[in-house]
Amino acid sequence: MWILALAFVAALTATSTAAATTGDMAVVGPGTHRPLYPASPEAAEKGVPVAAFRLDRTPVSEGDFLAFVKKNPQWRRDRVARLFADQNYLAHWAGPEAPGGDLRAPVTRVSWFAAKAYCAAQGKRLPTEDEWELAAAASEAAADGRADPAWTQRILDWYARPNEARPVGQGPANFWGVRDLHGLVWEWVYDFNASMVANDRDAAARFCGAAAVSAQDKNDYASFMRLAFRSSLRADYTTANLGFRCAADAKGSVR
Repeated sequence: MWILALAFVAALTATSTAAATTGDMAVVGPGTHRPLYPASPEAAEKGVPVAAFRLDRTPVSEGDFLAFVKKNPQWRRDRVARLFADQNYLAHWAGPEAPGGDLRAPVTRVSWFAAKAYCAAQGKRLPTEDEWELAAAASEAAADGRADPAWTQRILDWYARPNEARPVGQGPANFWGVRDLHGLVWEWVYDFNASMVANDRDAAARFCGAAAVSAQDKNDYASFMRLAFRSSLRADYTTANLGFRCAADAKGSVR
């Protein structure tokens, strides 16, 4: 069903897709991402190489998404096909074209389909999980800040707090010049369901008391939480604390 839905999304956005533009994007990488659950012994030993790519410096805002909806009315909450978004899609907006809050706040309650369509309309794409995690591993001072206890604790403290709406771009820029990867909202990635653990061959090692046995870093609680959250999603889901940002290949091609 999702393959058919993807075909529909492509048709819906074909007329509005623009040429790839740099916009306010940062170049991230190249680098190596070390996934929490490597797919192979080689990945466990060497990590996953990630080519340089471009990433929006901030999440997509309510105002950004409003402009998209106005140009692409098929993504209004009163017109979107239920296949592409659940009943809570943009439910916090005052009207189909009226966010009703701070237009600088990150847009939330958008489905994966809607996020993908938005990025395509900008000549961009959603980042892959490996790309997002590579960018998100950076602290303000280092490309990989995970060895910094103060930095990791700050992330965990955010996970423990209720969601708070504030304008995008107020968080500190990380090593790559990207803001708000932590501390604002969760974000969609292109292959979010690559984290699914229910039906893979290693599922038994990831559930119940064995959940962390095969993990690369058993102290990386933030990655455990992201894995669990992504594994709970479907492409039509929307939540009050889930937004997105766009990416692009380093040379401008779009996935």
